[in-house]
Amino acid sequence: MTLLIAALITGIGLGSMYGLIALGFQITYSVSSKVNFAQGSMVMLGAVLGFVFCERYGFPVIVGYPLAILCCGLAGILVEFFLVRPFAVRNSEAWLMATVAGGILLDNAVLFTFGNEPRTLPSALVGESWNIFGTGVYPQQILIPIAAIAVALALHALFRHTRQGRALLAVVQNLQAAKLMGINTTVMVTGSFAISSMLAGCAGLLIAPLFSVHSDMGTLFGLKAFAVAILGGMTSAYSVMLAGFIYGLVEAGVTTYLGSSYTFIVVFALVIAVLTIKPSGLFGRAAIKKV
Repeated sequence: MTLLIAALITGIGLGSMYGLIALGFQITYSVSSKVNFAQGSMVMLGAVLGFVFCERYGFPVIVGYPLAILCCGLAGILVEFFLVRPFAVRNSEAWLMATVAGGILLDNAVLFTFGNEPRTLPSALVGESWNIFGTGVYPQQILIPIAAIAVALALHALFRHTRQGRALLAVVQNLQAAKLMGINTTVMVTGSFAISSMLAGCAGLLIAPLFSVHSDMGTLFGLKAFAVAILGGMTSAYSVMLAGFIYGLVEAGVTTYLGSSYTFIVVFALVIAVLTIKPSGLFGRAAIKKV
């Protein structure tokens, strides 16, 4: 019973993180049919900047964390402007490699400036654990899914109840119609990359107190989040978040009962099996070609 509770808590926490990062993939894909393959690096950037602002410069968390998230948003804008737009306007798919290369460049830039030693981002929420059904749980582990769901709901409210959000949704529905309505679609696309990177940075800050902060910490998170986005079907934010929770629970269950050496083998084998049966994802619908 104790193992089951531990697996559930860990799985929900990890799943909410994967879902939050994958939500960034879903947003940029919906708006521009492009994704930022440097998304994992944005997770790392959020955690590293949080450490730098709060530990090196002594900023309070209430200042340092939002500043780190804003910097991630700026990085997302730069990715779209320099690594995606130049190729998209020429109908080239080279943005795929450009964003991968951008992520590698960012990882190595952080490696040379931040160092290669893993650091710990202190938090009052990982000091003492709570006993939940005989399982020791840090408050940070409870905060992660709550914060992730809150961010997703705030994003939903932004899209539904603000002028800019509705303009972004219009671009998602029909790019050409949005242009005819006078919406600056270029700004909307850039904004989607900024939001995507801010979501990744937020995820990095949430997991940083539980993991070591280092230059390549985001690589696996980015890979798993992309798998989650594909599993969710890229059709809606809800499906992607739900796929994140499913992925996290399966991963935690395999790790708990079979051991960490089997985690990647079993989880990614299941991902391949699911996509073989349902190529459009668990909750996605096959695209309809109009003729």
